[in-house]
Amino acid sequence: MTIGTPDAVNQAAEPTPAPGSTRHSVADDSAAHHARAQDETLWWRSAVVYQIYPRSFADSNGDGVGDLQGIIDHLDHLVALGVDAVWLSPAYRSPMADNGYDISDYRDIDPVFGDLATMDRLIAEMHARGLRLVMDLVVNHTSDQHAWFRDALTGPDAEHRDWYIWRDPRPGATAHDAGPGQWRGDEPNGWVSAFSGPAWAWDEASGQYYLHIFAPGQPDLNWENPKVRQAVYTMMNWWLDRGVDGFRMDVINLISKPAWGPDDAGPAMNACSVGPRLHDFLAEMNREVMATSDKVLMTVGEMPSVTLDEAADVSGRDRHELNMVFQFEHVWLDNGPDGDKYRPVPLRLADMKANMARWAGLCETGWNSLYLGNHDQPRFVSRWGDEAHREQSSTAWAAMLHAHPGTPFIYQGDELGMTDAHFETIDQYRDVETLGYWHQAVDLDGRDPDEVMAGVRYISRDNARTPVQWTAGDNAGFTTGTPWLAVNPNHAEINAQTQVGVPGSVFEFHAALCRLRHELPVLTDGSIELLDADHPRLWWVRRRLDGVTLDAVANMSSAPLDLAEASQPLPEGRVVLSNIVPVADDEVTAHRLAPWEVRWTLS
Repeated sequence: MTIGTPDAVNQAAEPTPAPGSTRHSVADDSAAHHARAQDETLWWRSAVVYQIYPRSFADSNGDGVGDLQGIIDHLDHLVALGVDAVWLSPAYRSPMADNGYDISDYRDIDPVFGDLATMDRLIAEMHARGLRLVMDLVVNHTSDQHAWFRDALTGPDAEHRDWYIWRDPRPGATAHDAGPGQWRGDEPNGWVSAFSGPAWAWDEASGQYYLHIFAPGQPDLNWENPKVRQAVYTMMNWWLDRGVDGFRMDVINLISKPAWGPDDAGPAMNACSVGPRLHDFLAEMNREVMATSDKVLMTVGEMPSVTLDEAADVSGRDRHELNMVFQFEHVWLDNGPDGDKYRPVPLRLADMKANMARWAGLCETGWNSLYLGNHDQPRFVSRWGDEAHREQSSTAWAAMLHAHPGTPFIYQGDELGMTDAHFETIDQYRDVETLGYWHQAVDLDGRDPDEVMAGVRYISRDNARTPVQWTAGDNAGFTTGTPWLAVNPNHAEINAQTQVGVPGSVFEFHAALCRLRHELPVLTDGSIELLDADHPRLWWVRRRLDGVTLDAVANMSSAPLDLAEASQPLPEGRVVLSNIVPVADDEVTAHRLAPWEVRWTLS
């Protein structure tokens, strides 16, 4: 490894460009290149994307941790599902303080997942099956083990010192001894980390603090430094030349930090969202990276706290920044007082319907992503469905999500109807956010452990991180060893082996959703109308395009719903999707929806 290079240089041979792609400098006939790119199909608009969290997907070597070879071994599962692309959560070299979202070398694969040769095989095997690979990109921060930060720690005059954000203690404040992640009293301001505690970590050697919006082991990069930006762009181009097809950009709205003073306080994530130079940085990234590739890339920015107008600015087709955004409003609707997700409140369906309909408007000028679950959210069937009606409630939620404009994302295991972990004690959890919240709430604030545990069981990120359930056998077929996180005991009932190719299964329902997304242009380009917006149980979305109407109607409850409650009769037409086996000439069935029943009707 070499400190002075844009990233610690891996000694593997430089890859050749992927077939069909060419790297251009920005000066190389940019107008002609842009015209060629615009002529290509914007494939991500009609695509379905599958997220893989590699640690929990499939373990090929028995060490209890999922790996890249395990992904290769299960690619045909994704082909059977019918998805178009895979978003791969970080597999880079990392000390795993935040399960890979703390990267110590952007140009290497962590040994727990494999190596660069295996990564190259994964890309090749995916492309051979018509699948694209979208890499997770974490460039708001690095690991504190990255060569850049290790150099920065050597002193104020270090080459990489100003690659990070350093500040002196607050003038006039008195510091006291405190453990890691706790307040000393003279922090530069009162910003709070997303993982609890101060967003500033003390460096005793230099007598300064460094900023970390997340864990102390995740120091924020200083994007005001052009050397940082060029290092990031060079690394991105390196991965594109290896054959990846785009990037999902972790908390990318935080890279431009605002002006602040010593009296500023509150969540650092909120304070740093959509800073003053965000659009400058993203436009520069587009020019230096995306515009230099002959491939039409998919770029999606994860942007917590972003507004609809801000998302439109980032994803606008004339802005040349990113293709689409991940926004969080809909998954924060059940957060409790002061936005505390660990003190949840019941979800009002009317709020969810209105929120998704409002965000559908983003697709008029930009583009939206559609998701209910990912590695940071609990399983939606446990959160908002009903495990007593698991198949119907999971498919109802999925169908109504896919009925909206935008690009749908399926998180691993959701295509099987996997549920939350239902862990009983805090020592069963591994998530740094969950453990940090517990420490703050129980150990420091003295709250009732039973009350805190109820919130942890509901919302912990580990709910989504239990291993994928492939079979009913030992450890759900995930590993022959001891899994890094306990397998859900319900794998005996819920697993891929009993669903793939089985009519009526949750998996085959998701396969139908993927197929319809490809077959029905109305799902991609049609207008959208929300009917019966205030009904507490009925969800009705109408899409229209070129004389074709698609009505997606669902009963989002565990009791039958009389269709006489709807504001108008359901239109007659061809039912193209249903999660209930119809009974011929059944007048009762025709005039009501069973618990969690969903129908898509084309007319």
